[in-house]
Amino acid sequence: MDANLMKNRQLQVERTIKALAKNNIEARFLASAKDVVPAVKQLLKDGETVSVGGSVTLSETGVLDLLRGGIYKFLDRYAPNLDNEQVEEVLHKSFFADTYFASANAVTEHGEIYCVDGTSNRVAALLYGPKQVILVVSWDKIVPDLVSAILRVKHIAAPSNARRLNTGSYCTQSGTCLRQAVDDRNLMALPAGACEHTVCSNYVVFSHQQQKGRMKVLIVGESLGY
Repeated sequence: MDANLMKNRQLQVERTIKALAKNNIEARFLASAKDVVPAVKQLLKDGETVSVGGSVTLSETGVLDLLRGGIYKFLDRYAPNLDNEQVEEVLHKSFFADTYFASANAVTEHGEIYCVDGTSNRVAALLYGPKQVILVVSWDKIVPDLVSAILRVKHIAAPSNARRLNTGSYCTQSGTCLRQAVDDRNLMALPAGACEHTVCSNYVVFSHQQQKGRMKVLIVGESLGY
């Protein structure tokens, strides 16, 4: 990357980290994906119970492999041969994990974290339950404000995740949301019944946190996830 563009990115990351700190969310910058696993190890204790929300980023950075390595008690929703009932059991047990891992759909320069979910086990655990939450987020997901965060989901995150999950929703074919723009009446959600197979059921903005330091964000200087 050109040095001037890199400087712009670095300044954006610095602004975002300062804003997150004001919302009681700890954040740090990691230059590349290979730095994520060492950073995560520093935040965990051997033997603690860990779980994850659905995330391409966790796989790309090696976090899933680390959690499966036997050092921690991993509530693995992706373990082979689990039926639907067993997966649900893992998701419910995750609320009692010591540490919960996920990514985010967007992080604003105002210090907000924006997540959109379908079944919403991820946002539920991020909101309450696990003692510690660690979000691994590409710097590509930093946006100026909430409107930009909403548009990022409509045009990038939702179509990509819907295609990965093979939902058959409108955006899997079009590459963008049925309602592409943001307006006062439909700021986040679609009109009722507009998208039968939507993965965008619940929209959560994480702002000022009551438990200081419970939520931590590792911002990675690479393109990762959706």
